[in-house]
Amino acid sequence: MPKSTINSTIMGKAYEFACIKTLEKLLKNVRPIEIIDNSSLSIANERYNEVSKNEQNEMLKSASAGMKAIIEMEPKIIEDGKDVLTISLQPDNVAKDGDIRDLLIIRRSIKWEIGISVKHNHAALKHSRLSTKLDFGNVWFGIPCSDLYFNEIKPVFNKLEGYKAQRKLWEEISNKFDAIYMPILKAFKKEFDSLYKKHQKEITEKLIMYLLGSNGKDYYKMIHYKNNRTRIQPFNLFGTLNQGTANKKPSIIFDKLSLPTKIIDLSFKEDSETTLILSMNNCWTISFRIHNAESHVVPSLKFDIQLIGQPADLFYHDAVW
Repeated sequence: MPKSTINSTIMGKAYEFACIKTLEKLLKNVRPIEIIDNSSLSIANERYNEVSKNEQNEMLKSASAGMKAIIEMEPKIIEDGKDVLTISLQPDNVAKDGDIRDLLIIRRSIKWEIGISVKHNHAALKHSRLSTKLDFGNVWFGIPCSDLYFNEIKPVFNKLEGYKAQRKLWEEISNKFDAIYMPILKAFKKEFDSLYKKHQKEITEKLIMYLLGSNGKDYYKMIHYKNNRTRIQPFNLFGTLNQGTANKKPSIIFDKLSLPTKIIDLSFKEDSETTLILSMNNCWTISFRIHNAESHVVPSLKFDIQLIGQPADLFYHDAVW
């Protein structure tokens, strides 16, 4: 695993622990707090202790600003301070089933919970891989890719298998854009278009659920940025977030999110050999940038998938610290 990926993982886990510490500090005088002691908490604690004191202080400031904003959006966190509020970090493997929520805040007495996807300095939707062993159609939509698609990508990934056997570095592959990236992207685009033509409604609905990682649940995304800013972005797909109580309304209010209902186009980004742009109705635009995630060649490629165009009702709140 590249050093940058390792560092990113450490920082992400450390930030999760900073969020736990912050919630405990903010709420301990409001109501009883139960923090679930599991392996995810232990790992996050270890990673938190690996980063510098300056980085810890930054994370705590960021987490405090973000969590205070979420409390303003979710008054059930602090209302009626008699029952126990449970805070839990989820294991990483739940993401395989589409649940990207890292942190859960639960009040079992009223059968209520919210989830937060915690991000450190990035806002990517997904980092999905392509290879001859990975059927993106089946994983993303529950609809298998065709044999034609796998026959088209197989020669390219076989070439990567050969490079792997030679222990080649990606920087040594001089024609990787023309020989590797472009053929894979063209095959992906062709198969995506074919699947959409046959299964329009299913593809649109399941793609957005896959990319947003909701697994049927609303959640918040909380992103720590280096410029003294924490972004809170609610993905209120089903209208379960931002609920008031009998005595208190949210101080920060947002609407249920308008989802796309059809795909308009999937095309190459202008003057790019690595990126496809997906346009959907309701002002949703998503970029798929393909890249090698490792320094050594391996027989797979990774997408960096970003939301670059969004509907007006995709609310976000920047908390400055």
